[in-house]
Amino acid sequence: MTTIEECRAALDKLSDSMGGTEGDVRAAASMERSVSCHVTDLDVTFAGRLTGGRIEVRETHPGPPREKAQIRLAMTGDDLVALVGGELHFARAWSSGRVRLEAGLRDLFQLRKLL
Repeated sequence: MTTIEECRAALDKLSDSMGGTEGDVRAAASMERSVSCHVTDLDVTFAGRLTGGRIEVRETHPGPPREKAQIRLAMTGDDLVALVGGELHFARAWSSGRVRLEAGLRDLFQLRKLL
């Protein structure tokens, strides 16, 4: 089981990799949206913003998200680390229910370029 620190490091790594993208992927990463990632096995939520091509985690709090972010993710800590590390394919994890992604339709179309 991963720790809160390992999950935070995975989000930082994801943010770093998004910052180095180009083309359509860069445009998708440059959206300005509120974001939450609920790590279900640790029952902790990372909340922040997708801004300037990066994810800025602004708060970490116990339990599910306190506010409804425009882009919402939920998964276990192990799956988060595996996704960011390239060991778990997002589409397979999403289709099997291991990862939940909720967002508006337009945001989903943009996010598919990232995922």
